[in-house]
Amino acid sequence: MYVEKRKVGKSIKYYLVHSYREGDKVEKIRKYLGSNLSQKELEQKSKEREKEILEELNQRSINIFSFRLTKKQLERLNKYQERIQVFHLTNKEWQNFKEDFVFNTNAIEGSTIQENEVSEILKKPRAENEEEIETKGVAKAIEYIKETKEDLSLDLLLKLHKLCFENSKSYAGRFRNVNVVIKNSKGEIIHSGAPVEHLEIALKEFIEWYKENKNRFAPLVLSAIVHNQFEDIHPFQDGNGRVGRLLLNFILLKRKYPPINILLEDRQEYYRTLQEYSKKDNLKPTLDFLLKQYKKTIKKVATKNKK
Repeated sequence: MYVEKRKVGKSIKYYLVHSYREGDKVEKIRKYLGSNLSQKELEQKSKEREKEILEELNQRSINIFSFRLTKKQLERLNKYQERIQVFHLTNKEWQNFKEDFVFNTNAIEGSTIQENEVSEILKKPRAENEEEIETKGVAKAIEYIKETKEDLSLDLLLKLHKLCFENSKSYAGRFRNVNVVIKNSKGEIIHSGAPVEHLEIALKEFIEWYKENKNRFAPLVLSAIVHNQFEDIHPFQDGNGRVGRLLLNFILLKRKYPPINILLEDRQEYYRTLQEYSKKDNLKPTLDFLLKQYKKTIKKVATKNKK
């Protein structure tokens, strides 16, 4: 915010001005402070008007954790929902989706289980190794989010992590007590999770934000924000990607929308969208990406169903 002076005749009028960007346009909120003010009067009036500007700004915009969306920006993002074909999966289509999801979400994290092996592993009474345990675990978790009536909570996050990694990771179902970083293939750090000393606060703010804002967003937009912010926090020592993609679908399924399968073949584009959100507060690449994944999910489920 800054003070703007205007000379009118022999008087000087003062205004407190706040500029903000809305799309390609710069908008301003301007509040009159008075004329021919002393420095002390100017400071006092500025403090009073600053509160008014912040209140007006809150009415015009919505907090998204570390950044804001204006109402016009939110309207544009919510229009993405109109491009989704709403349909309901049959039992067979759901089974196809589940197997595809289990394969892709584990393969993105380095699993060597092949796509054609998933179905047989899920039929086995007992898993034989860590990768098979996690194949069965993710399948249980995706079934859980389909059936559960509970809403997003810290307990749900812990439950999903435990379902995925019980018997394969010693810290299954527990938030981390160490700092974590994500490195690229060159060993360079591309993201750091919330510092461990701030993790509890970050998670509570995450859930509180969801409770306060969940009805403002179309399901696709809400699912993208929840998924991306969860990945930004990175609350588990390992397994954040899989739990995050479960949360993405939890939001969609809870609102009667079909689920999305993020494909292994599109892993690099997926990572780029997460970087755009983390580094530039840009949600649009994620929404564009999810729409493409939706189309691929529908096509693959339908094709597999005919076989």
